[in-house]
Amino acid sequence: MKPLVSRSNILKVSAELKNALETAGRKERFSPSQILFQEDGGNVGVFLVSKGKVRMSVKDLPKLDRTFSFGSLLGLPSTFTSHAYSLTATAVSEVDTVHVSQEDFLRIMREQSELCREAMGMLGREVSFIQGALSERRKQLAARKFALSEALVS
Repeated sequence: MKPLVSRSNILKVSAELKNALETAGRKERFSPSQILFQEDGGNVGVFLVSKGKVRMSVKDLPKLDRTFSFGSLLGLPSTFTSHAYSLTATAVSEVDTVHVSQEDFLRIMREQSELCREAMGMLGREVSFIQGALSERRKQLAARKFALSEALVS
């Protein structure tokens, strides 16, 4: 099955949020195949993509891969909740980002309610996708276990 590629960028930021993140963050460059953050890895904040493309993926579910580009804000769920990342973000090409620490990002959210509402909307869309992806993974694992138990019984 062909991987899912994001055609409408559900994580694209407004000019106002982009400006706030660029003021608070620091520029970072990633080479192709370099990882911005890893599934199950500790939170290091959000990444605003300034140039290039980043693949967001779930381990063992390549059909759910999505590609994000300029203006995309990655790492929202983990940054809001302080939980580990649910996805892996990998540079597909040379990527320039603005990396904003969790502390600085949450400060912006506390101080600027309009930007917080915007980020919460993106968060809701991203969490819905992640829940679907994790549900798909659970179904695949259950199917594998069932097939293995059937093979052992035969």
